[in-house]
Amino acid sequence: MAVNRMERVNALLRRVIGEGVFTVFRNDSVDPGLITVIDVNCAKDLKNATVKVSVFGDKDLQTIALHHLIHHARDFRQLINREVRLKCIPELRFELDHSLEKGDRVLALLNEIGASESADQENSKDGES
Repeated sequence: MAVNRMERVNALLRRVIGEGVFTVFRNDSVDPGLITVIDVNCAKDLKNATVKVSVFGDKDLQTIALHHLIHHARDFRQLINREVRLKCIPELRFELDHSLEKGDRVLALLNEIGASESADQENSKDGES
């Protein structure tokens, strides 16, 4: 039963933080549309939570966005406190998640392989004629 509860808490926190990015970053220099909350992993005692985010852009933009997220952690906690009823509101720790970038690289490689195979097939058809 505890596992289901923690999964629900993690999903709820992920939704609230993801939607809250647009509220918290309303007047910030970082575009909130570039930030995606990938996962939230909350401790069983609800004291700490790790928030994995993906930022679309180069390394400099990712670093800047991560610093802004860390700076606004208190604002996110206040937002969670308003939206969710929990025994205690967890301290938030933000981390960059590079899984989307890795997925994009894999897709690019697959497309490249597919394109080269298509070119090879076209060349072999032209050689037969």
